[in-house]
This record gives sequence, structure tokens and C-alpha cells, in this order.
Amino acid sequence: MTKFTLSDLEKIIQQRAAASSEESYTAKLIEKGIAVSSKKLGEEAVETIIAANRGDKTEIIKESADLLYHLLVVLRASHISVIELMKELETRMQQSGLAEKASRSDKK
Repeated sequence: MTKFTLSDLEKIIQQRAAASSEESYTAKLIEKGIAVSSKKLGEEAVETIIAANRGDKTEIIKESADLLYHLLVVLRASHISVIELMKELETRMQQSGLAEKASRSDKK
């Protein structure tokens, strides 16, 4: 089992975001703005869905890694930390998924 965490990935993204956009893909994404980062996140989500629908475990893992990376880039560009995200998840895990979903004001 790996000891690599989302917090580790967040730290790497933070370091790379501070680099030159000529040297860092992360910095380039953030420099281009949230619309570009969000679009890339959406593309990775679609690629993950396609891999899942094909049942291709190797591709699901690869695309999911891309998806998580791009999600953390969007969070970074939005000034949201992994800790904030984890607090939200922790709050939601206090009850069943169905009860939590029913309690949302936006009723997604």
C-alpha cells in the first residue's frame, strides 16, 4: 500500500503552481484561468466515465489519477484546500448518503 495522500498531491501542486508556466504544466493551467482548468477537469471526468463503461481497470486507474490531479488544480485555482474538502466529506458521512442528499437545499 502506498503512503502517498491527497495532501501530498496538494503540496506538489502548490509547489508547481509557484513555478514558471514555461516549466510547469500546473502553473500553465492555473495561469490560463479557472475556465481552462475546469474544462480540463471535465475532459478527464468524461475519459474516466468512458474507461469505466468499458470496464478497463488499467484505464480507469490512469484516468482517475488524471481526474484527481485536475480536481486538485481546480481547487488550488479556487483557493480551496484539501482540508476544506475533507471537512465537507466528514460532515456528509455523519449520516447515510440518501439522508444527506435529501437534506441538501439544492436537491441535486
